[in-house]
Amino acid sequence: MRARRIRRAWLTTAAAASLAFTGLVAPAQAEDAPRDVSDSSVQEPLAAEAAPSPFAATGWTSPGGAASPGDFTMSPGALNGETTTRVTRLDSVLPKSGVQNLLVGANRTVEPWCSRDPFGTAPNPDIKYCLQSDDSISREWVPQGFTGVSDAKDNELWGTAGNIQLFASYDGWDPGRETDPNPATGDCTAAELEADDACNQKGVRITFVQSRTNPATGSPEVKYRHVLLGWTYINSADHVSFDGLHASEYPIQKGVHAGGIVWYGNYLYVADTRNGLRVFDMRYIMDLDPDGDPATHDAMGSDTDGVATTANVQDKTKVGRHDNVWYSFGYRYVMPQVAAWKFKATQSNPTGSYACVSTGAPKASYISLDRSTTPDRLLMGEYCRPESGYPSTGRIASYPVADLEGRSADVTAEGWANYLPLTNGGAQGAAATAGTLYVNESKGTDEPGNLWRYKWSNGQLVQNGQAVKTARGAEDLYIERGTNRLWSLSEHRPASASDCTANRDSADPVGTDYCQRVLYSHKLSWLDGQP
Repeated sequence: MRARRIRRAWLTTAAAASLAFTGLVAPAQAEDAPRDVSDSSVQEPLAAEAAPSPFAATGWTSPGGAASPGDFTMSPGALNGETTTRVTRLDSVLPKSGVQNLLVGANRTVEPWCSRDPFGTAPNPDIKYCLQSDDSISREWVPQGFTGVSDAKDNELWGTAGNIQLFASYDGWDPGRETDPNPATGDCTAAELEADDACNQKGVRITFVQSRTNPATGSPEVKYRHVLLGWTYINSADHVSFDGLHASEYPIQKGVHAGGIVWYGNYLYVADTRNGLRVFDMRYIMDLDPDGDPATHDAMGSDTDGVATTANVQDKTKVGRHDNVWYSFGYRYVMPQVAAWKFKATQSNPTGSYACVSTGAPKASYISLDRSTTPDRLLMGEYCRPESGYPSTGRIASYPVADLEGRSADVTAEGWANYLPLTNGGAQGAAATAGTLYVNESKGTDEPGNLWRYKWSNGQLVQNGQAVKTARGAEDLYIERGTNRLWSLSEHRPASASDCTANRDSADPVGTDYCQRVLYSHKLSWLDGQP
Protein backbone atom coordinates (compact mmCIF):
# COMPACT_ATOMS: atom_id res chain seq x y z
CA MET A 1 0.00 0.00 0.00
CA ARG A 2 1.37 3.40 -0.91
CA ALA A 3 2.39 5.49 2.10
CA ARG A 4 -0.22 7.85 3.49
CA ARG A 5 0.74 11.45 2.97
CA ILE A 6 1.16 14.28 5.42
CA ARG A 7 -1.15 17.28 5.46
CA ARG A 8 0.99 20.22 6.53
CA ALA A 9 4.44 20.32 8.02
CA TRP A 10 3.30 19.24 11.46
CA LEU A 11 1.86 15.79 10.64
CA THR A 12 3.81 12.54 10.81
CA THR A 13 3.68 9.28 8.88
CA ALA A 14 2.84 7.40 12.05
CA ALA A 15 -0.28 9.48 12.55
CA ALA A 16 -1.56 8.82 9.07
CA ALA A 17 -0.73 5.12 9.25
CA SER A 18 -2.76 4.76 12.44
CA LEU A 19 -5.85 5.74 10.45
CA ALA A 20 -4.95 3.98 7.23
CA PHE A 21 -8.09 1.88 7.30
CA THR A 22 -10.45 4.70 8.19
CA GLY A 23 -9.72 7.01 5.28
CA LEU A 24 -9.07 9.84 7.76
CA VAL A 25 -5.96 11.88 8.41
CA ALA A 26 -5.15 12.94 11.97
CA PRO A 27 -2.13 14.26 13.84
CA ALA A 28 0.27 12.13 15.87
CA GLN A 29 0.04 14.64 18.74
CA ALA A 30 -3.24 16.20 19.77
CA GLU A 31 -1.76 19.68 19.88
CA ASP A 32 -0.26 19.44 16.42
CA ALA A 33 -3.37 20.05 14.30
CA PRO A 34 -6.42 22.27 14.13
CA ARG A 35 -9.65 20.93 15.56
CA ASP A 36 -11.44 20.66 12.27
CA VAL A 37 -10.75 21.52 8.64
CA SER A 38 -13.76 23.81 8.62
CA ASP A 39 -12.74 25.54 11.83
CA SER A 40 -9.67 27.55 12.79
CA SER A 41 -7.33 26.20 10.12
CA VAL A 42 -9.39 27.79 7.34
CA GLN A 43 -7.80 31.09 6.42
CA GLU A 44 -9.37 34.38 5.44
CA PRO A 45 -10.30 36.21 3.31
CA LEU A 46 -12.60 33.79 1.50
CA ALA A 47 -14.72 35.44 -1.17
CA ALA A 48 -17.90 33.75 -2.34
CA GLU A 49 -17.16 31.66 -5.44
CA ALA A 50 -19.33 30.83 -8.45
CA ALA A 51 -18.83 29.37 -11.91
CA PRO A 52 -18.02 31.88 -14.66
CA SER A 53 -21.13 33.51 -16.04
CA PRO A 54 -22.09 33.02 -19.70
CA PHE A 55 -22.34 36.82 -19.65
CA ALA A 56 -18.68 37.27 -18.64
CA ALA A 57 -18.23 40.02 -21.24
CA THR A 58 -21.22 42.03 -19.99
CA GLY A 59 -20.14 45.52 -18.97
CA TRP A 60 -17.01 45.50 -21.11
CA THR A 61 -16.45 48.85 -22.80
CA SER A 62 -12.98 49.15 -24.33
CA PRO A 63 -9.29 49.23 -23.39
CA GLY A 64 -8.99 52.28 -21.16
CA GLY A 65 -12.76 52.56 -20.84
CA ALA A 66 -14.81 52.94 -17.69
CA ALA A 67 -15.53 49.92 -15.48
CA SER A 68 -17.78 49.58 -12.45
CA PRO A 69 -16.12 50.73 -9.19
CA GLY A 70 -18.85 48.97 -7.22
CA ASP A 71 -17.40 45.60 -8.17
CA PHE A 72 -14.36 46.40 -5.99
CA THR A 73 -16.33 46.78 -2.74
CA MET A 74 -14.78 44.80 0.13
CA SER A 75 -16.25 43.60 3.41
CA PRO A 76 -14.39 42.98 6.68
CA GLY A 77 -13.29 39.37 7.15
CA ALA A 78 -15.76 37.31 9.16
CA LEU A 79 -12.99 36.12 11.48
CA ASN A 80 -11.41 39.51 12.15
CA GLY A 81 -12.52 39.56 15.79
CA GLU A 82 -11.36 36.00 16.39
CA THR A 83 -8.08 36.73 14.60
CA THR A 84 -7.44 39.68 16.94
CA THR A 85 -8.01 37.40 19.93
CA ARG A 86 -5.59 34.77 18.58
CA VAL A 87 -2.87 37.29 17.77
CA THR A 88 -3.19 38.85 21.24
CA ARG A 89 -2.83 35.39 22.71
CA LEU A 90 0.20 34.63 20.52
CA ASP A 91 1.71 37.93 21.62
CA SER A 92 1.51 36.78 25.24
CA VAL A 93 3.62 33.72 24.38
CA LEU A 94 6.21 34.89 21.86
CA PRO A 95 8.62 37.85 22.16
CA LYS A 96 8.47 40.63 19.57
CA SER A 97 10.94 42.70 17.58
CA GLY A 98 10.50 46.13 16.09
CA VAL A 99 11.33 46.93 12.48
CA GLN A 100 14.45 48.88 13.40
CA ASN A 101 15.87 46.06 15.54
CA LEU A 102 15.14 43.59 12.77
CA LEU A 103 17.06 45.76 10.31
CA VAL A 104 20.02 46.23 12.65
CA GLY A 105 20.44 42.45 12.63
CA ALA A 106 19.77 42.01 8.90
CA ASN A 107 21.79 38.94 7.92
CA ARG A 108 21.94 39.06 4.12
CA THR A 109 23.81 41.41 1.77
CA VAL A 110 22.82 43.11 -1.48
CA GLU A 111 25.49 43.55 -4.16
CA PRO A 112 24.79 46.77 -6.08
CA TRP A 113 25.46 46.63 -9.81
CA CYS A 114 26.44 42.99 -10.21
CA SER A 115 26.63 41.36 -13.67
CA ARG A 116 23.07 40.01 -13.55
CA ASP A 117 21.17 41.70 -16.32
CA PRO A 118 17.45 41.02 -16.80
CA PHE A 119 17.33 44.22 -18.89
CA GLY A 120 19.34 42.96 -21.87
CA THR A 121 18.69 45.46 -24.66
CA ALA A 122 16.44 47.61 -22.43
CA PRO A 123 17.87 50.80 -20.86
CA ASN A 124 19.77 50.30 -17.63
CA PRO A 125 18.01 51.41 -14.45
CA ASP A 126 19.16 54.16 -12.12
CA ILE A 127 19.81 51.63 -9.32
CA LYS A 128 20.22 47.85 -9.42
CA TYR A 129 20.34 45.70 -6.30
CA CYS A 130 21.48 42.09 -6.70
CA LEU A 131 20.29 39.59 -4.11
CA GLN A 132 22.49 36.83 -2.75
CA SER A 133 22.81 34.01 -5.25
CA ASP A 134 20.50 31.57 -3.43
CA ASP A 135 17.72 34.20 -3.51
CA SER A 136 18.52 35.31 -7.05
CA ILE A 137 17.98 31.84 -8.52
CA SER A 138 15.76 30.26 -5.85
CA ARG A 139 13.28 27.81 -7.31
CA GLU A 140 11.23 27.92 -4.13
CA TRP A 141 10.76 31.67 -3.52
CA VAL A 142 9.47 33.91 -6.34
CA PRO A 143 9.49 37.70 -5.71
CA GLN A 144 6.34 39.70 -6.53
CA GLY A 145 5.02 42.62 -4.47
CA PHE A 146 6.99 45.79 -3.61
CA THR A 147 6.53 48.64 -1.12
CA GLY A 148 8.63 50.70 1.28
CA VAL A 149 8.82 53.30 3.98
CA SER A 150 7.88 56.07 1.52
CA ASP A 151 4.45 54.40 1.43
CA ALA A 152 4.42 53.85 5.18
CA LYS A 153 5.19 57.34 6.43
CA ASP A 154 4.72 60.84 5.06
CA ASN A 155 8.26 61.75 6.22
CA GLU A 156 9.65 58.46 4.80
CA LEU A 157 11.17 57.46 8.15
CA TRP A 158 10.28 54.56 10.43
CA GLY A 159 11.37 56.09 13.70
CA THR A 160 14.86 57.18 12.71
CA ALA A 161 15.31 54.55 9.99
CA GLY A 162 15.00 55.47 6.32
CA ASN A 163 15.82 54.01 2.89
CA ILE A 164 13.72 50.90 3.57
CA GLN A 165 12.17 48.77 0.85
CA LEU A 166 10.05 45.63 1.27
CA PHE A 167 9.27 42.92 -1.22
CA ALA A 168 7.09 39.81 -0.99
CA SER A 169 7.85 36.35 -2.35
CA TYR A 170 5.56 33.35 -2.66
CA ASP A 171 6.51 29.69 -2.31
CA GLY A 172 6.33 28.43 -5.88
CA TRP A 173 7.99 25.02 -5.62
CA ASP A 174 7.07 22.06 -3.43
CA PRO A 175 9.10 19.05 -4.64
CA GLY A 176 7.50 15.73 -3.83
CA ARG A 177 4.16 17.17 -2.73
CA GLU A 178 3.25 18.78 -6.04
CA THR A 179 4.62 15.92 -8.19
CA ASP A 180 2.92 13.09 -6.34
CA PRO A 181 0.78 10.86 -8.62
CA ASN A 182 -2.22 11.62 -6.43
CA PRO A 183 -1.62 14.96 -4.71
CA ALA A 184 -5.22 15.09 -3.46
CA THR A 185 -4.29 12.56 -0.76
CA GLY A 186 -2.25 15.08 1.20
CA ASP A 187 0.93 17.07 1.29
CA CYS A 188 4.42 15.76 2.21
CA THR A 189 5.64 12.37 3.35
CA ALA A 190 8.30 12.21 6.05
CA ALA A 191 10.77 10.94 3.47
CA GLU A 192 10.07 13.88 1.15
CA LEU A 193 10.54 16.34 3.98
CA GLU A 194 13.83 14.71 4.89
CA ALA A 195 14.94 14.93 1.26
CA ASP A 196 13.99 18.59 0.86
CA ASP A 197 12.25 20.91 3.31
CA ALA A 198 10.94 22.82 0.27
CA CYS A 199 8.27 20.11 -0.01
CA ASN A 200 6.25 22.20 2.45
CA GLN A 201 3.96 24.90 1.11
CA LYS A 202 5.46 27.72 3.20
CA GLY A 203 3.20 30.48 1.89
CA VAL A 204 4.65 33.99 1.72
CA ARG A 205 7.67 35.77 3.13
CA ILE A 206 8.40 39.49 3.31
CA THR A 207 11.93 40.83 2.85
CA PHE A 208 13.07 44.04 4.54
CA VAL A 209 15.87 45.85 2.66
CA GLN A 210 17.83 48.88 3.87
CA SER A 211 20.58 51.02 2.34
CA ARG A 212 22.67 52.53 5.14
CA THR A 213 26.10 53.29 6.54
CA ASN A 214 27.77 50.49 8.48
CA PRO A 215 28.28 51.96 11.98
CA ALA A 216 31.48 49.99 12.55
CA THR A 217 33.24 50.69 9.26
CA GLY A 218 31.58 53.88 8.07
CA SER A 219 31.12 52.27 4.66
CA PRO A 220 27.84 52.15 2.73
CA GLU A 221 26.00 48.84 2.67
CA VAL A 222 22.65 47.34 1.68
CA LYS A 223 21.38 44.58 3.97
CA TYR A 224 18.19 42.53 4.03
CA ARG A 225 16.27 40.03 6.12
CA HIS A 226 13.43 37.59 5.36
CA VAL A 227 10.30 37.36 7.57
CA LEU A 228 7.70 34.58 7.32
CA LEU A 229 4.03 35.59 7.23
CA GLY A 230 1.72 33.48 9.38
CA TRP A 231 -1.90 32.61 10.09
CA THR A 232 -2.91 31.95 13.70
CA TYR A 233 -5.26 29.17 14.74
CA ILE A 234 -6.25 27.26 17.88
CA ASN A 235 -5.20 23.61 17.78
CA SER A 236 -6.91 20.57 19.28
CA ALA A 237 -5.07 21.01 22.59
CA ASP A 238 -6.53 24.53 22.83
CA HIS A 239 -3.11 26.10 22.25
CA VAL A 240 -2.59 29.05 19.96
CA SER A 241 -0.36 28.19 16.99
CA PHE A 242 0.40 29.43 13.48
CA ASP A 243 0.84 28.17 9.94
CA GLY A 244 2.10 29.68 6.69
CA LEU A 245 -0.34 31.55 4.42
CA HIS A 246 -2.56 29.36 2.26
CA ALA A 247 -5.33 30.41 -0.12
CA SER A 248 -6.90 26.97 0.21
CA GLU A 249 -6.28 24.03 2.53
CA TYR A 250 -7.83 20.84 1.27
CA PRO A 251 -7.38 18.48 -0.47
CA ILE A 252 -3.97 20.10 -0.82
CA GLN A 253 -2.60 23.45 0.28
CA LYS A 254 -2.32 26.19 -2.30
CA GLY A 255 -0.31 29.32 -1.67
CA VAL A 256 -1.03 33.04 -1.79
CA HIS A 257 0.59 34.81 -4.76
CA ALA A 258 1.25 38.13 -2.96
CA GLY A 259 1.41 39.98 -6.29
CA GLY A 260 1.22 43.35 -4.53
CA ILE A 261 1.91 44.77 -1.08
CA VAL A 262 1.43 48.18 0.54
CA TRP A 263 2.94 49.34 3.84
CA TYR A 264 0.85 52.17 5.29
CA GLY A 265 1.34 53.29 8.88
CA ASN A 266 1.52 50.23 11.11
CA TYR A 267 -0.18 47.99 8.56
CA LEU A 268 1.05 45.85 5.72
CA TYR A 269 -1.58 44.97 3.10
CA VAL A 270 -0.97 41.84 1.01
CA ALA A 271 -2.97 41.05 -2.13
CA ASP A 272 -4.83 37.72 -2.05
CA THR A 273 -5.72 37.24 -5.72
CA ARG A 274 -9.22 35.78 -5.68
CA ASN A 275 -10.26 36.98 -2.25
CA GLY A 276 -9.15 40.52 -1.38
CA LEU A 277 -6.53 41.71 1.11
CA ARG A 278 -4.71 40.22 4.08
CA VAL A 279 -3.58 42.64 6.79
CA PHE A 280 -0.46 42.45 8.97
CA ASP A 281 0.83 44.76 11.70
CA MET A 282 4.42 45.98 12.09
CA ARG A 283 3.86 46.01 15.86
CA TYR A 284 3.53 42.22 15.80
CA ILE A 285 6.76 40.78 14.44
CA MET A 286 7.47 37.70 16.54
CA ASP A 287 11.12 36.85 17.29
CA LEU A 288 11.81 33.13 17.80
CA ASP A 289 15.55 33.63 18.34
CA PRO A 290 15.99 36.70 20.56
CA ASP A 291 19.61 35.96 21.49
CA GLY A 292 20.60 35.58 17.82
CA ASP A 293 22.09 32.12 18.33
CA PRO A 294 19.95 29.47 16.59
CA ALA A 295 21.63 26.65 18.56
CA THR A 296 20.39 27.83 21.97
CA HIS A 297 16.67 27.15 21.33
CA ASP A 298 15.51 30.17 23.33
CA ALA A 299 12.81 30.03 25.97
CA MET A 300 9.45 31.39 24.91
CA GLY A 301 6.42 32.17 27.07
CA SER A 302 3.47 30.04 28.08
CA ASP A 303 -0.11 29.89 26.82
CA THR A 304 -3.20 29.92 29.04
CA ASP A 305 -2.29 26.52 30.54
CA GLY A 306 1.02 27.84 31.92
CA VAL A 307 3.18 25.22 30.14
CA ALA A 308 6.66 26.55 29.28
CA THR A 309 7.73 26.51 25.62
CA THR A 310 10.94 26.91 23.64
CA ALA A 311 11.74 27.72 20.00
CA ASN A 312 13.72 25.93 17.29
CA VAL A 313 14.73 27.94 14.20
CA GLN A 314 17.11 25.28 12.90
CA ASP A 315 14.44 22.77 11.81
CA LYS A 316 13.09 23.98 8.44
CA THR A 317 10.47 21.23 8.12
CA LYS A 318 7.97 22.40 10.76
CA VAL A 319 5.85 25.43 11.55
CA GLY A 320 3.85 26.44 14.60
CA ARG A 321 3.72 24.77 18.02
CA HIS A 322 4.63 21.07 18.33
CA ASP A 323 5.05 19.40 21.68
CA ASN A 324 5.71 22.75 23.37
CA VAL A 325 8.34 23.79 20.84
CA TRP A 326 7.81 26.62 18.33
CA TYR A 327 8.96 26.22 14.71
CA SER A 328 8.89 28.63 11.77
CA PHE A 329 10.34 26.81 8.75
CA GLY A 330 13.74 28.04 9.96
CA TYR A 331 12.90 31.76 9.95
CA ARG A 332 13.75 33.86 13.00
CA TYR A 333 10.86 36.29 12.49
CA VAL A 334 7.15 35.65 11.91
CA MET A 335 4.42 38.24 11.24
CA PRO A 336 0.91 36.90 11.98
CA GLN A 337 -2.07 38.09 9.97
CA VAL A 338 -4.27 40.43 12.02
CA ALA A 339 -7.27 40.98 9.72
CA ALA A 340 -8.71 40.49 6.24
CA TRP A 341 -10.84 42.23 3.62
CA LYS A 342 -12.84 40.10 1.18
CA PHE A 343 -14.58 40.99 -2.06
CA LYS A 344 -18.29 41.47 -1.47
CA ALA A 345 -19.29 40.50 -5.01
CA THR A 346 -19.15 36.86 -6.05
CA GLN A 347 -15.81 35.73 -7.44
CA SER A 348 -16.50 34.16 -10.84
CA ASN A 349 -13.19 34.60 -12.65
CA PRO A 350 -12.33 31.30 -14.33
CA THR A 351 -9.77 29.17 -12.52
CA GLY A 352 -6.76 27.74 -14.31
CA SER A 353 -6.83 30.63 -16.79
CA TYR A 354 -5.56 34.19 -17.09
CA ALA A 355 -8.91 35.27 -18.58
CA CYS A 356 -10.99 37.69 -16.52
CA VAL A 357 -14.67 38.51 -16.29
CA SER A 358 -15.61 42.11 -17.02
CA THR A 359 -17.94 42.55 -14.03
CA GLY A 360 -18.26 41.06 -10.58
CA ALA A 361 -15.46 40.58 -8.08
CA PRO A 362 -12.05 41.48 -9.54
CA LYS A 363 -8.70 39.81 -8.96
CA ALA A 364 -6.34 41.46 -6.48
CA SER A 365 -3.33 40.82 -8.69
CA TYR A 366 -1.33 43.83 -7.49
CA ILE A 367 -1.71 46.88 -5.24
CA SER A 368 0.18 50.13 -4.68
CA LEU A 369 -0.14 53.45 -2.87
CA ASP A 370 -0.65 56.95 -4.29
CA ARG A 371 0.29 59.66 -1.76
CA SER A 372 -0.07 62.48 -4.32
CA THR A 373 -3.86 62.58 -3.86
CA THR A 374 -6.10 63.64 -0.99
CA PRO A 375 -6.87 61.33 0.66
CA ASP A 376 -4.03 58.82 0.12
CA ARG A 377 -5.35 55.96 -1.98
CA LEU A 378 -4.59 52.27 -2.39
CA LEU A 379 -4.74 51.14 -6.03
CA MET A 380 -5.76 47.59 -6.92
CA GLY A 381 -5.59 46.03 -10.36
CA GLU A 382 -5.89 42.78 -12.29
CA TYR A 383 -3.54 40.64 -14.34
CA CYS A 384 -5.63 39.40 -17.28
CA ARG A 385 -5.06 37.92 -20.72
CA PRO A 386 -8.07 38.44 -23.02
CA GLU A 387 -9.46 35.39 -24.80
CA SER A 388 -12.66 34.38 -26.55
CA GLY A 389 -15.64 35.33 -24.40
CA TYR A 390 -13.42 37.23 -21.96
CA PRO A 391 -12.37 40.54 -23.54
CA SER A 392 -11.26 42.25 -20.32
CA THR A 393 -7.72 43.61 -20.34
CA GLY A 394 -7.83 43.95 -16.55
CA ARG A 395 -9.57 46.46 -14.29
CA ILE A 396 -8.05 48.97 -11.90
CA ALA A 397 -9.62 51.04 -9.12
CA SER A 398 -8.64 52.60 -5.79
CA TYR A 399 -9.72 52.93 -2.15
CA PRO A 400 -9.11 55.66 0.45
CA VAL A 401 -6.44 53.67 2.27
CA ALA A 402 -7.29 55.06 5.72
CA ASP A 403 -10.75 53.48 5.40
CA LEU A 404 -9.11 50.05 5.52
CA GLU A 405 -8.09 50.57 9.14
CA GLY A 406 -11.65 50.61 10.49
CA ARG A 407 -12.77 47.04 9.65
CA SER A 408 -16.31 47.61 10.90
CA ALA A 409 -18.10 48.30 7.61
CA ASP A 410 -17.76 47.76 3.88
CA VAL A 411 -15.11 49.77 2.05
CA THR A 412 -16.06 51.00 -1.39
CA ALA A 413 -13.77 51.98 -4.21
CA GLU A 414 -13.51 55.63 -5.10
CA GLY A 415 -15.89 56.82 -7.79
CA TRP A 416 -13.93 55.52 -10.74
CA ALA A 417 -12.63 52.29 -12.28
CA ASN A 418 -11.12 51.57 -15.67
CA TYR A 419 -10.11 48.74 -17.93
CA LEU A 420 -6.40 48.96 -18.64
CA PRO A 421 -5.44 50.16 -22.14
CA LEU A 422 -3.35 47.01 -22.74
CA THR A 423 -4.64 45.24 -25.84
CA ASN A 424 -3.11 41.93 -24.77
CA GLY A 425 -3.37 42.44 -21.02
CA GLY A 426 -0.48 41.22 -18.89
CA ALA A 427 -0.23 43.98 -16.25
CA GLN A 428 2.04 42.84 -13.40
CA GLY A 429 2.00 46.03 -11.37
CA ALA A 430 0.75 49.62 -11.44
CA ALA A 431 1.50 52.76 -9.45
CA ALA A 432 0.28 56.34 -9.77
CA THR A 433 1.52 59.77 -8.81
CA ALA A 434 0.60 63.30 -9.89
CA GLY A 435 -2.02 62.03 -12.36
CA THR A 436 0.23 59.55 -14.22
CA LEU A 437 -0.36 55.81 -14.00
CA TYR A 438 2.70 53.60 -14.57
CA VAL A 439 2.04 49.98 -15.55
CA ASN A 440 4.49 47.08 -15.88
CA GLU A 441 3.63 44.63 -18.65
CA SER A 442 5.43 41.29 -18.73
CA LYS A 443 6.64 39.78 -21.99
CA GLY A 444 7.98 36.40 -20.82
CA THR A 445 11.56 35.29 -20.29
CA ASP A 446 12.94 36.12 -23.73
CA GLU A 447 11.96 39.74 -24.13
CA PRO A 448 12.28 42.84 -21.93
CA GLY A 449 9.00 43.98 -20.41
CA ASN A 450 7.14 47.21 -21.16
CA LEU A 451 6.63 50.08 -18.75
CA TRP A 452 3.59 52.07 -19.90
CA ARG A 453 2.51 55.57 -18.93
CA TYR A 454 -1.15 56.61 -18.90
CA LYS A 455 -3.22 59.68 -18.03
CA TRP A 456 -6.88 59.99 -17.09
CA SER A 457 -8.94 62.04 -19.55
CA ASN A 458 -12.73 62.36 -19.40
CA GLY A 459 -13.04 59.13 -17.44
CA GLN A 460 -10.77 57.20 -19.80
CA LEU A 461 -7.20 55.95 -19.38
CA VAL A 462 -5.18 57.11 -22.39
CA GLN A 463 -1.65 56.29 -23.40
CA ASN A 464 0.94 58.96 -22.65
CA GLY A 465 4.03 58.23 -24.75
CA GLN A 466 5.57 55.02 -26.01
CA ALA A 467 6.35 51.98 -23.89
CA VAL A 468 9.69 52.16 -22.09
CA LYS A 469 11.53 48.83 -22.23
CA THR A 470 12.32 47.38 -18.80
CA ALA A 471 13.40 44.15 -17.11
CA ARG A 472 12.34 40.67 -18.16
CA GLY A 473 9.82 39.49 -15.61
CA ALA A 474 9.10 43.01 -14.29
CA GLU A 475 6.68 42.86 -11.37
CA ASP A 476 5.01 45.20 -8.86
CA LEU A 477 5.75 48.96 -8.73
CA TYR A 478 6.56 51.29 -5.81
CA ILE A 479 7.07 55.05 -5.87
CA GLU A 480 9.73 56.44 -3.55
CA ARG A 481 8.82 60.10 -3.25
CA GLY A 482 11.93 61.60 -1.68
CA THR A 483 14.29 60.18 -4.29
CA ASN A 484 11.77 60.54 -7.15
CA ARG A 485 12.28 56.89 -8.08
CA LEU A 486 9.99 54.18 -9.41
CA TRP A 487 11.06 50.81 -7.98
CA SER A 488 10.32 47.31 -9.20
CA LEU A 489 11.88 43.84 -9.24
CA SER A 490 12.29 40.97 -11.68
CA GLU A 491 10.91 37.49 -11.00
CA HIS A 492 12.56 35.11 -13.48
CA ARG A 493 15.24 32.54 -12.71
CA PRO A 494 17.10 30.17 -15.05
CA ALA A 495 14.82 27.15 -15.34
CA SER A 496 15.55 25.46 -18.66
CA ALA A 497 18.02 25.72 -21.50
CA SER A 498 15.52 27.63 -23.62
CA ASP A 499 14.82 30.34 -21.03
CA CYS A 500 16.29 33.81 -21.50
CA THR A 501 18.29 33.00 -24.62
CA ALA A 502 16.44 34.99 -27.30
CA ASN A 503 16.97 38.68 -28.14
CA ARG A 504 20.37 38.75 -26.50
CA ASP A 505 22.37 41.85 -25.75
CA SER A 506 25.68 42.08 -27.61
CA ALA A 507 27.36 42.58 -24.23
CA ASP A 508 25.99 39.24 -23.03
CA PRO A 509 25.72 37.02 -26.12
CA VAL A 510 25.14 33.87 -24.07
CA GLY A 511 22.30 35.43 -22.11
CA THR A 512 23.20 33.61 -18.89
CA ASP A 513 22.47 36.62 -16.68
CA TYR A 514 19.05 37.50 -18.10
CA CYS A 515 17.08 35.32 -15.69
CA GLN A 516 18.46 36.31 -12.31
CA ARG A 517 16.47 38.49 -9.95
CA VAL A 518 17.25 42.08 -9.10
CA LEU A 519 15.57 45.02 -7.39
CA TYR A 520 15.83 48.17 -9.47
CA SER A 521 14.59 51.72 -9.90
CA HIS A 522 14.27 54.39 -12.59
CA LYS A 523 14.18 58.13 -11.98
CA LEU A 524 10.64 59.36 -12.61
CA SER A 525 12.08 62.45 -14.28
CA TRP A 526 13.93 60.22 -16.74
CA LEU A 527 10.85 58.08 -17.43
CA ASP A 528 8.64 61.11 -17.98
CA GLY A 529 11.18 62.51 -20.43
CA GLN A 530 11.03 59.46 -22.69
CA PRO A 531 9.13 59.76 -25.99
